Amino acid sequence: MNITVIGRGNIGGGLAGLWERAGHKVERLGREGGDAGTADAVLLAVPGDAVQSALASVTGLSGQTVLDATNLYGDVKPPAGFPSNAEYVRSVTGGPTAKVFNTNIAALYQQIADTRVRPSNLWSGDEQARRLVEQLSHDAGYEAVRLGDLSMAATQESLAHAVVAIAQGGLGPFVYRLATPDQL
Repeated sequence: MNITVIGRGNIGGGLAGLWERAGHKVERLGREGGDAGTADAVLLAVPGDAVQSALASVTGLSGQTVLDATNLYGDVKPPAGFPSNAEYVRSVTGGPTAKVFNTNIAALYQQIADTRVRPSNLWSGDEQARRLVEQLSHDAGYEAVRLGDLSMAATQESLAHAVVAIAQGGLGPFVYRLATPDQL
């Protein structure tokens, strides 16, 4: 699969490395932007307040499936008129969109392959993005768990605050598994 990653930080860079090891071709775009026109999937992994400028610097996004891994920390809000960054992303690209990879701790990416069972990766978004979300979650070492359609993206963006609070509250960096009892 051809994947364009917008953002070279911990999340974008970390996932790009995992996907390359899984055999995917990954193009990494930074602040200078670039073209995503040949991508099968696009990962948006920039600070939450940089979504508008990041998307403006990339061509070839029309109709693309975009996986939005951004978070809204502090006083950062989604662009005016949108309840979530993911819903703004869909309005710009017009393609299937998913909020995903934003409730996992990037510092643990290299340890995921060593877990006894696959940790969960929450996602919400368009049904048309499901196949890509599930495949790329699997290839990064996670099991995708759907929270709902894209209207749940704002809830998921808020959940990232709880993940940070739990880690900072004493547990430290962690993974999570959402499963039925028979799967544990």
